Amino acid sequence: MSSLASCLAIFKWIAALAGGSIALIGTGLYIFQTSIIYPASIPQGSRTIVDNPGQYGMDGYETVMLDTPDGQKLHCYLIMQDPALAPSRPTVLLFHANAGNMGHRLPIARVFHNQMKLNVVMLSYRGYGKSTGTANEVGIKIDARVFLQYILDHKILGRTKLFAYGQSIGGAVALDIVSRNHARFSGLIIENTFLSIRTLIPSVLPMAAPIARLCHQRWDSEAIIDTIHLPALFLSGRKDEIVPSSQMDRLYQLCTSPKKEWHEFPNGTHNDTVAQKDYMKHIYDFIVKSTSS
Repeated sequence: MSSLASCLAIFKWIAALAGGSIALIGTGLYIFQTSIIYPASIPQGSRTIVDNPGQYGMDGYETVMLDTPDGQKLHCYLIMQDPALAPSRPTVLLFHANAGNMGHRLPIARVFHNQMKLNVVMLSYRGYGKSTGTANEVGIKIDARVFLQYILDHKILGRTKLFAYGQSIGGAVALDIVSRNHARFSGLIIENTFLSIRTLIPSVLPMAAPIARLCHQRWDSEAIIDTIHLPALFLSGRKDEIVPSSQMDRLYQLCTSPKKEWHEFPNGTHNDTVAQKDYMKHIYDFIVKSTSS
C-alpha cells in the first residue's frame, strides 16, 4: 500500500467510527487533514533517518540548513557537478511527494546527477526529515521561496538554468514556485499532480465529497496553471490509483504554454511512474530542448 493510501485508510477508519455522520466526518477531515495530507512519519523512521547522497555514489555533496523567516530550519542537499562542469550544466530543484523525506528521492537524484550530469538541489519540507516544524501549505510555500532564494544567491548555481521538478504534491509545490518566479526558471516538470486537494477528495474519499470545502489545505494548481508560459513537461501514469489521470489531463489542457509537452505511461501507478520505460529519457530530452532554444 502506498503511503498516501495508508493515510486515506486512516481517514476511512475515522469515518467508520463516525458512523457515516457527515458532521463527524467533516470534523475529522478538518482536524486531521494535515496528518492525512502530509504523512511525514511514513515510512517508519522518516523523521529521523535521512539517507545522504554519498550512500548513492554522489560524492562531494553539501548539506545546508536554511533558516525561514518564521523560525524553521530546512535540511537541504546540494549535489553539484565538478567545479569545472557545474557552471555550464542546468540545475534541477527536486520537490518531493507527500511522504518520507528527500533521502527517499536520492535514486532519482542519482540519475539526474550521475547520468544526465545535472546539478541537483533538494530539500525536506518543514515537518519532514530533519527539517523543523509542522507541514502545511502556507509553510511549505515559504520553504520553497527560501530554497529558491538560496539557489539564486549561490555563486555558481545562481548563474545556471533552473528546472523545477515535482512528483504528486511536489508538483503542486513546483508549479507554485515557478508561477511566482517565471523569469528565474527555464522549465517545469510535474508528475501525477492533482488539480487541487479539494477536487481530489471526491475521488479518493467519496464519503467526504459533501464536505470537501472544509479542506483548508488547497494546493489549487488548477487556478494558476494558466500562468505558466515557459516550457512545461507533464508525466502521467495512467494507472494512478490515487490521483485520477484525468486531473493531469486537465492540468495539461489548462496550461497555455506554447512549449508544453505530454508523455503518458500506460502501466504507471502513483508511486512507480518514475520507474517506467523512457521516463528519464523524456526528462533529459526536455531539458536539452529547453536549454538549447
